[in-house]
Parts: sequence; structure tokens; C-alpha cells
Amino acid sequence: MDALSFVYWVISLVLAPLLLGVINKTKAFWAGRLGPPLLQPAYDLIKLLRKGAVYSKTTTFVFRAGPVVSLAAIVMALTLVPLGGRAGLLSFQGDLVLFAYLLGLMRFFTVIAALDTGSSFEGMGASREVQFAALAEPALFVGFAVLAQETTSLSLSQILSVISIETWGQSGPALALVAVALFILFLAENARIPVDDPNTHLELTMIHEVMVLDHGGPDLAFILYGAALKLWALGAIVTHIMLPVRTGIFWADGMIFSAGMIGLAIVTGVVESVMARLRLTHVPQLLLGAGVMAVAALVLVWR
Repeated sequence: MDALSFVYWVISLVLAPLLLGVINKTKAFWAGRLGPPLLQPAYDLIKLLRKGAVYSKTTTFVFRAGPVVSLAAIVMALTLVPLGGRAGLLSFQGDLVLFAYLLGLMRFFTVIAALDTGSSFEGMGASREVQFAALAEPALFVGFAVLAQETTSLSLSQILSVISIETWGQSGPALALVAVALFILFLAENARIPVDDPNTHLELTMIHEVMVLDHGGPDLAFILYGAALKLWALGAIVTHIMLPVRTGIFWADGMIFSAGMIGLAIVTGVVESVMARLRLTHVPQLLLGAGVMAVAALVLVWR
């Protein structure tokens, strides 16, 4: 276990909610407003942790276990992601498959916790979630296959450490297609526009938010914090691909990585400011488009 990797991991656990603050600030800027403070997501988590939780008599232990298991899954997934040019806290051949499965485990427990309420409304959101996941996960695996083929490794840490400016010079079109596909999946997996709107209150268009309506207090804090960590983990992968600059100096690589993450958050905020949410019938087309780009990239690296 690398001590510097542990430091980056701890810093990520602390700073992950900041990405949401940057996105909200960017959206407020485009709307001509001041917007909430950058640390507002962290303030909200602290406020929720101080509250109590209310449970319906119709729910079982599954409802209570959902937020805890989901948070544990994404914390574990974050240990596999390289941060700031350092290898992941845990790194081994095949860890990219474990990373994808941990994301699936997080989604699974969120869905079954929503179904455990017995609410047809939350069941509708759960149905939409798994429908879109069935289209997003193949695209994610194909994208990982492209990176594995290009770098001859099955470890996220080794894959993202091998990708460099020289790699872009040799396989630029394939990496560009993968980067765009993973960015689309980054938006979809984190319930961002154009796939979902985290701020929506329109019942018939909600996906992720509708599944967590019955959660409150610390349970809701676990869910929101897990969502922030998921945003950070997937964002780190996209950032390492799009900004493959490493100096070998701890503080310099940390600054470059942080700038890339903030830039990704700003781009996400701009996308949400200039685009409207897609109709539900058009979301599968977007995810299929990401899958097609990943397949095209795979064909290019196999040529």
C-alpha cells in the first residue's frame, strides 16, 4: 500500500462534495445568479447527519441496509481508482471488472431499497434506473476493453498510468471516442442532464431522485455522499484519460489532477446550463450512441 495513494484517497473522501459545489456555481453563473456557496453540499451532509431517520412500517431491513451498502460499495470502488498520478490504494490485474461490479452493487441496493417501500412511484424510478443501466454497463465494459487492449493491462492503475501524450499521438481517435463515451456515461451514471436532472421535482420525469424520496436524516446523507464519491471516482477516470500529464512530483501532480477535476465539473455545469433534459424515450438513444462510439474505438485498436 502506497502512503501517497492513501493520502490522495483520504483527500478525495473529503473533497468529493466540492465537485457538486463547483457544478452548482457554474450553473448559477450561466443563469446570472450568485448561487449557493461552494461548500453547500458539505453543509447539507452535516445537517442531515444531525437529524433522525423515520422508517415506514411497510419497510424491512433492506430499506435500512440500502444506503449503508451503497456507500460502502462506492468507497471500496474509490480505492481502485488512481488519483493524482498515483496508483489506486488497491491495485491488481482485473480490478477494472471489480470496479464496474461495485458500481452495479451500489445501484442494486439503491433499487431494492426503493422497491422495499412498496411505492409504485419509487418502483417506476427503479424500473427506469435498471433499464438505462442495461444500456450503460455494456458501453462501460467495452470502453474498458479498449483501454485494456491499448495498454495491455487489466488494472485501472496501470491502464491510466500508461496513457500519456505519446499514447494520444499514436491512438488519438480511439482514445477520443472512448473519452467521449465515458463522459456520456459519467453524466448518465451520476444522474446529470441530459439524462436526469438532480434538481427536478416533476414526478413523471424523475429517475434517481424518486428512488430516495423515503430516505431521510443520516440515510439520505449516506446516499448524497455516495453520489458525490461516485461523481469523483468516474470523474477521475475521465480526467486521467483527457489530461494524461504526470511529473512525478507529489504536489505538482496533485495540482494538475485537481485542476482537471475542477475543469470537468465546470464542463458538466456548462452542459447542464446549455442543454435541456432529454425525453425519456431519447435517453436510450444517447446511451446506445455511447456504446457505438466505444465499439468503434475497439475496432480501431484491433486494426
